[in-house]
Amino acid sequence: MKKSTIILSLIIALLIAGLGYIAYLLMEQRQANEELQELAELDKQEMADQYREFDMQYGELQKQLRNDSLIAQIEEERQHTQQLLEELERTKATDAAEIARLKREIASLRQVLKSYIMQVDSLNRLNETLVAENTEMKNQVDEANTQITNLSTANTQLKDKVNIAAQLDATAFWVTPKNKKGKEAKKVKDVKKLAFGFTIVKNVTAQGGERVIYARILKPDNSVMGTKGTFPYENTNLEYTEKKYIEYNGEEQTVTMYSDVEEFLEAGTYKLFVFCDKQMIGQTTFSLK
Repeated sequence: MKKSTIILSLIIALLIAGLGYIAYLLMEQRQANEELQELAELDKQEMADQYREFDMQYGELQKQLRNDSLIAQIEEERQHTQQLLEELERTKATDAAEIARLKREIASLRQVLKSYIMQVDSLNRLNETLVAENTEMKNQVDEANTQITNLSTANTQLKDKVNIAAQLDATAFWVTPKNKKGKEAKKVKDVKKLAFGFTIVKNVTAQGGERVIYARILKPDNSVMGTKGTFPYENTNLEYTEKKYIEYNGEEQTVTMYSDVEEFLEAGTYKLFVFCDKQMIGQTTFSLK
């Protein structure tokens, strides 16, 4: 009887110890989840700060202008920025897909903002009476860009910690216009083909296999150059200029594409957007004179 009592006591002690260990594990998991939630909330807040910074810069640019057409264009981009901020505020920090989409929009907005800054700087140089205001605005923009760069670095670190982005990323864009002899064209009227390319950066978390790359080139009037078809994106279908199949294995990969020019091209700034897996993975601008 005494032996049975000892065994029973040992069993009870083991059960108590096991329950205590399980409770400890649950507490650790809860703390980990709370930390991830805090990181996600911080990531969302810093994204919101960037959107507000963009909105402020658009407002500053509008104050420096007398060109009604350019003011209207900037106002359209400003409203788009405000709309994205509203979407961000309605989005839960744990909605990884939507947060990743809105984060990609930040990169796009940054490029658009930079293009408008360049236009305003060019106009201001033509008017000596605006030199002082232009200098002040440029300093403000430089400071804002530094802040945006710092926020972008912080967001990238947070992005790694909460694992909300595993899509491909295209960088190092280049575009070369060619004439009918295959040489680089110096004037837009001589352009018969566009050669362009980019580098898909290494991403070991991305699934390997065949990918379809869609390139969408917008002319200065925002119409799509050389439409070949459409592809799905953001619950709609977008027209594309060229597409290419590649085999991706997670390593850095260089992609080169070509597009024959069979339409009139005007001088101005063109935009190149690259998509893969229903996501925009990179963009750039180039000019034809």
